[in-house]
Amino acid sequence: MSNTMISLIGKTPLVLSKSLNNNSNVKLYFKMEGHNPGGSVKDRAAHNMIQKGLERGDFDKNTKLIEATSGNTGIALAMIARLYGLQIELVMPENSTKERVQTMKAYGAKVTLTSSDIGIEGARDYAENKVKEEGFYMINQFANEDNWKAHYSSTGPEVWEDTNHEITHFVSSMGTTGTIMGTSTYLKEKNENISIVGVQPTDNSRIPGIRKWPEAYLPKIYNKQKVDQIFEVSESQARETARRLAKEEGIFAGMSSGGATFAALQLASTLKSGTIVSIICDRGDRYLSSDLFD
Repeated sequence: MSNTMISLIGKTPLVLSKSLNNNSNVKLYFKMEGHNPGGSVKDRAAHNMIQKGLERGDFDKNTKLIEATSGNTGIALAMIARLYGLQIELVMPENSTKERVQTMKAYGAKVTLTSSDIGIEGARDYAENKVKEEGFYMINQFANEDNWKAHYSSTGPEVWEDTNHEITHFVSSMGTTGTIMGTSTYLKEKNENISIVGVQPTDNSRIPGIRKWPEAYLPKIYNKQKVDQIFEVSESQARETARRLAKEEGIFAGMSSGGATFAALQLASTLKSGTIVSIICDRGDRYLSSDLFD
């Protein structure tokens, strides 16, 4: 029996698509990361980044922590920081959903909202200035090796074992890229023929949790050699597939999960056979104040 919140992170269910996948020769599984205690895949990275940082002495309970986030990482960091008795300020664009802001505050984090005009890049700039000018310590999920290593030690092994080593394709939306970097590293060690598929938005599409970064903001942990193929998904495709996930598979998730699922379905339609695992990165209740499910 688990007796701490931290012990509940990981070991999330793998669910077989029963409706959306029309190719009977391909198995499509959804990795249900919304079952983490903080409600998203980001619990894994948040815990590893804080735990390893404390072990190395990078920061302690007297350190002023700060991080820029589009939502899920912030919630995970707020929860984990509280469990370790740490104070953290989370910076995010003002157009982030109300649920995300309220959840971070509920865990006791300070939340600073920056202009939506400058997006997550502006939030990152704000956090970096606080580090330079006011002595804050930034977790820096975009460059923190403990981000992707969390998935190397947990997500990758879980996917490998839960598919009985049969996985042929892994599909993940790309934001900080920690999930896809760590899982790719592990799976490629097990079978170099496993295809790693990243998902990015088309130009001018806004999909929370999925980014196509300008070169200056490209996550330092990203290694393009670890991604075999990139699918571009439009905002409308991600929205519609998120709604279909709920209505047809009973999976209530956000828009980035819709984007990954759309790419996985497109991939499945092209294969003669295979076993695909696609990340469902969070839960749909984070988006109820938006128009996603209107």
